[in-house]
Amino acid sequence: MLHAPTDPAGDRAGDRAGDRAAAAAVRRAVAGTLAGHVAADRPVLVACSGGADSLALAVAVLAVAGPERASAVTVDHGLQPGSADRAAATAAQLAGLGYRRVLVRAVTVSGGGGPEAAARSARYRALAGAAAEVTAPDGPPAAVLLGHTLDDQAETVLLGLARGSGPRSVAGMREWREPFGRPLLAVRRAQTEAACRAAGLAWWEDPHNGDPRYTRVRLRREVLPLLEDVLHGGAAEALARTADQLADDLAALDELAAEAARRCGDGAGGLSRAPLRALPTAVRRRVLRTWVAAAGAGPLTADHLARLDRQVRSGRPGAAVRLPGGSDAVLSADRLWCRPAGAPAGPDGRLGHGGSPVVDQAAGAGVATPGEASAVPPERGT
Repeated sequence: MLHAPTDPAGDRAGDRAGDRAAAAAVRRAVAGTLAGHVAADRPVLVACSGGADSLALAVAVLAVAGPERASAVTVDHGLQPGSADRAAATAAQLAGLGYRRVLVRAVTVSGGGGPEAAARSARYRALAGAAAEVTAPDGPPAAVLLGHTLDDQAETVLLGLARGSGPRSVAGMREWREPFGRPLLAVRRAQTEAACRAAGLAWWEDPHNGDPRYTRVRLRREVLPLLEDVLHGGAAEALARTADQLADDLAALDELAAEAARRCGDGAGGLSRAPLRALPTAVRRRVLRTWVAAAGAGPLTADHLARLDRQVRSGRPGAAVRLPGGSDAVLSADRLWCRPAGAPAGPDGRLGHGGSPVVDQAAGAGVATPGEASAVPPERGT
């Protein structure tokens, strides 16, 4: 559905002034992100769906970065009739704004994790390909700017809280995570719509954004408005502020964990148990997660990580945790090793000709000692 660039309350002078103020706020947000994260000679690629958020972003990027530096891309997910025509119309609208290079990328949405996750994966692959295309052969890689707003951030934080997916999920989206930037995380959705009105632009509202079968839609239309009512306003801003504060804490913990990993590493791919056990739980678990990823296993669920942490703290030599990706984490007297699942281990836990530990196959994440099945109950996690 297209939204005309008019204010339903009327075209009063105050409305027009408010729209111009919103457009200026969007421009300031874009200028701040570019100044803070993107070198002046680096190309900028705007991802635009034709919605108010990404259209307002496109207008601001063109004003701040200029047409020589800025390009745009729109992705056709092919999930609804007429999607190719919609993508073509968005491309024409971007060209009309002054973009000299506009790419249209059609993707096939498939894979696990639900339709939203599959569409997101396909979209980010397309954006990475488009960024490579607009990057000069000997130039810096293009930065990709996305139109997520403070409202999107609040929804993300709520989802993370409700799903119990840990502090990293509750910390939400970051303003910058190479090569992707989200300049509008402090801008409200109402401001992007006002910025479009100020520019005289009609914007597209994806029908999926009103479909209550999607959890995020119900959060947007039912849960957040209820929170705003119960808390007398400010709920979305408070959720976004929580994400910012938690992100700062996570960054500090990650730095501590990186230093701890250097101290605990034994130089042969294993971890020394004694210094690992002495770490605070939050730091130790970060070290374990990073170590597992470096060994080619994972990703770990909360259940895997809790079992692995318990193994380090109180497991007996020979105890093993079955990890995703076909690996076992095996404990020796003073080391933790990662090896192919079921492979025999030598006396030190590395590959060798010793006996194989018994692993809880059914849970896929059990802890066991040689000759003894795990009695550790399954734990909740994502």
